[in-house]
Amino acid sequence: MITDQAKQSIADIFCHAARARLPATPGDSCEITAVPRWDRDHPAGPCAMALTISSIGFRLLFVLHFGKDDATHAYYASGDTTRSLSETLMELGNLCCGYMNQQLVNHFPDLGMSTPYELNSACVEYLDELRPDHVWAYELTIGGAARLGVTLCLCAQAPLDFKAELATADEAEGELELF
Repeated sequence: MITDQAKQSIADIFCHAARARLPATPGDSCEITAVPRWDRDHPAGPCAMALTISSIGFRLLFVLHFGKDDATHAYYASGDTTRSLSETLMELGNLCCGYMNQQLVNHFPDLGMSTPYELNSACVEYLDELRPDHVWAYELTIGGAARLGVTLCLCAQAPLDFKAELATADEAEGELELF
């Protein structure tokens, strides 16, 4: 139902979005490694935030996993006492997913995106209940210190085939779209 070209395009869109939106400071490193699906001992931490990009033909669930460890907190909070680590990562996750949405809307004009919500990372144990057509899992090291995980879960209701032409980060700043 989902072509290899579409799977690769979604993976490319994610990697591009993660490098552009997940570092706290533009230019910081973002190392991305594809990994086997997560289990309850997820290495990136027990917390997660989730967003959904939906169209008539598919639903893409984006789950950002994180821990509240010292390295992640130091990298993302770095003295900002006005926002919690969860709030900061939910904002950055929203920007990352929003960037993905902007890339996908070029191929699927009927897209909608949910607002982020916080979960326990153990929720990925239940992704099979959605009967996904494909699941990707990634481990990220941001700025050489913070460790995050991302799970992408794609459920297609129709055949899915497209080839992504990625815009540069400067062309798509992740601004809010009003309808």
